[in-house]
Amino acid sequence: MDVAGPESFDEYLSQVPDEARAALGGLRKTIKSAAPDTTETISYQMPTFKYQGRALVGIAAFKDHCSLFPYSKKVMEVLEEDLRAYDTSGNGATIRFTTDKPLPAGLVKKVVKARMKEIEARSRK
Repeated sequence: MDVAGPESFDEYLSQVPDEARAALGGLRKTIKSAAPDTTETISYQMPTFKYQGRALVGIAAFKDHCSLFPYSKKVMEVLEEDLRAYDTSGNGATIRFTTDKPLPAGLVKKVVKARMKEIEARSRK
């Protein structure tokens, strides 16, 4: 990827290997189906979905894995049991997976819905 980073979701995807592109493309469809009222943007040089003006989730490809970023430690705690089978180590809210074992759509939808509830609760305050 160039130093300035991608300017769009599609540009980001065009710059990653085929396997990662397929995995992230599937994730994109699942997230959009769970949260159709989102906006796609680039944040921290990675594809991010915004909901009610806030970052909902982000996705990215790395050398040996892909990641889903719920941008919320609380969501990670709420879904701890569901996430046990995945690498969630690191500093913050990250769910890592490999392209040969993508995240199940049901789990992605749970993450997205939990994050939406969190954003909606903040908006009501």
